[in-house]
Amino acid sequence: MDLTHFRFETDQDGIALATWDSPGRSMNVITPEVMAELDRIIDAVAGDAAVKGCVITSGKEAFSGGADLTMLQGLGAEYARLSRERGEEEAMRFFFEETRRLSLLYRKLETCGKPFAAAIHGTCLGGAFELALACHHRVVSDDDKTRVGLPEIKVGLFPGAGGTQRVARLMQTGDALQMLFKGDQIRPLMARNMGLVHAVAKRDSVVAEAKAWIRGGGAALAPWDQPKFKAPSGKVYSPAGMMTWPPANAIYRRETHDNYPAAKAILQSVYEGLQLPMDLALKVESRYFSKILRSPEAAAMIRSLFVSMGELNKGARRPAAIGPVSLKRVGVVGAGFMGAGIAYVTAQAGIEVVLIDQSAEAAEKGKAYSHKLVSDQIMKGRAKTADRDALLARITATADYAALSDCDLVIEAVFEDPKVKAEVIAKVEASIRPETIFASNTSTLPISGLADGSARPDQFIGIHFFSPVEKMLLVEIIKGRQSGERALAAALDYVRAIRKTPIVVNDARGFFANRCVGAYILEGHLMLAEGVPAAMIENAGRQAGMPVGPLSLNDEVGVDLGLKILKATKAQAGEGAVNPLQERLLVALVEGEGRLGRKNRKGFYDYPENGPKRLWPGLAALAGTRQDPDAVDFQELKHRLLVAQAVEAARVYGEGVVTDPREADVGSILGFGFAPFTGGVLSYIDGMGARRFVELCRRLEAKHGARFAPPANLLAMAETGERFYGRAEARAA
Repeated sequence: MDLTHFRFETDQDGIALATWDSPGRSMNVITPEVMAELDRIIDAVAGDAAVKGCVITSGKEAFSGGADLTMLQGLGAEYARLSRERGEEEAMRFFFEETRRLSLLYRKLETCGKPFAAAIHGTCLGGAFELALACHHRVVSDDDKTRVGLPEIKVGLFPGAGGTQRVARLMQTGDALQMLFKGDQIRPLMARNMGLVHAVAKRDSVVAEAKAWIRGGGAALAPWDQPKFKAPSGKVYSPAGMMTWPPANAIYRRETHDNYPAAKAILQSVYEGLQLPMDLALKVESRYFSKILRSPEAAAMIRSLFVSMGELNKGARRPAAIGPVSLKRVGVVGAGFMGAGIAYVTAQAGIEVVLIDQSAEAAEKGKAYSHKLVSDQIMKGRAKTADRDALLARITATADYAALSDCDLVIEAVFEDPKVKAEVIAKVEASIRPETIFASNTSTLPISGLADGSARPDQFIGIHFFSPVEKMLLVEIIKGRQSGERALAAALDYVRAIRKTPIVVNDARGFFANRCVGAYILEGHLMLAEGVPAAMIENAGRQAGMPVGPLSLNDEVGVDLGLKILKATKAQAGEGAVNPLQERLLVALVEGEGRLGRKNRKGFYDYPENGPKRLWPGLAALAGTRQDPDAVDFQELKHRLLVAQAVEAARVYGEGVVTDPREADVGSILGFGFAPFTGGVLSYIDGMGARRFVELCRRLEAKHGARFAPPANLLAMAETGERFYGRAEARAA
């Protein structure tokens, strides 16, 4: 066979080996060309009596990340074209048949009459794992890099190539639904224990083990195709089924608030599919998949969380004229919570770290944070003692600034005070080489102002991490007035090295993320001051799609920090720059009640040592007024919380702080969890349409104040019908 994406060979025992190794790609991806070649391989195996069976494996470090989602985007565009030219019915027929091609291909493999086995090493996710599930036997390597899973829910989709039906027939229904809803990547031993794979072998033995299964007479019949097959949880309409489905529906509503159509489609596909023979069940799954793929939520999430995020991770904003910047050794000044986290993620990426604080003891305390994080991983079986020893060996803790002399990049993470930072900048610049890049991890202070204290402002840039550093995926890179292209390139290379997603913003107080987060928290504060019950505020935030309510979020970042930022803003920008109601509330909480947030176990919530957090009962008295909950427009609360952030993002975009809608959207989801189903802050506006969004802003402005006033760029877009992405695409063209 003349194949491009696979190597195909048959051994002396008549066992074929199909090695997936797409040229020119670091990762195998399912494309129409790959599907066509796999179809030919199935025909070759099934049609040759001398071939006993086939093992499918990968010639790369990973098996496959799944399907190319841009292929699915293309189907959506073709559907729209056909709908215009030939009508909705013809377009829908085409769309349905095209979106189920992969499902039909896998079913062909499963029922071809010859045994297929998957030999998996490394990442095997999405449509690639659905391929493995269609194989009759699955062997995975015991390597720590090996993961299997169906993460489609994270981009607004669900497994549409048989995943919902096969998983639901391999394990208890409740466990299957949990797996499909979470979209987690599963480790080898856990996958075997869950019944998703049959065996775990050494990396060098996975193909041999898979061949041995075929050689030993492995059956070419999936369990669900056997006449007496029974699903692990029994029939849907049975006592066991009734113990599963009502709670599953309740959990779905609690976790999604009906914001994610794909999650509902998972419930429907599994519920209906388990009552049908496999071929009909797969057809049901395909119908739901084609429906979800056309949903605005899926389109927005695929664009932001797959396409845009991938482009940013690959360096979409990196200056093309600057070559790779060497980053063998990085200095971190300030070994507190943020600095310790930065040191950890840097060392984890294999980079040498110099961690500096005022005393050697303080620096060692910061290093101990890395020890704790890796020790926690060891306790969970996700790391080994040798991993911890190697990581700690890469961190040098000291109080001596001279240790920075051979660093390629230095990041300061000291107290958020211009004077303190100016002292650190002077000490660092006295110790580093002329070509070393200096970065500040400030969260609110303008970079250009800090760079005024630098002798080399072209080498000065902002690298703003989010807390906790080891968990948060987003990093804001802030360009000051004089930040040079090499400084930007170095910052982007560093962020890529530590496997986080960068967005590039221009300098302004609060930058991008904190301005939007601040608007969200402010709205929660003002609602509380208006007498809206705190529980209603928090529920409105979660039901609008935010990960936590605004009051809870304020507790996490620190109520006292919010007050410090407010006071600093007032001192530098004047009385009109802060909201007096918010100021009174925070002063009363922090200075009057000593409630600093989660850090001292009391903020808007109480945090008992033994038990879940609960809203502080004193909040109602602090507000001084209380509205009747039945008289509160709950839908308006949800709108206020989302619109406050989106209109601020539009202002930031109009001011040129953010210049790329991809960065605004990806940054809003990764940085502060803005309703992912919308695709991000600017996609939220585009999805509604600028005209409708401006009308909503005007209604909220009339009732709640000028903070909802739409900026000039939004008003212009409402007049012309433009979209943020339309403007960006026009500029790019």
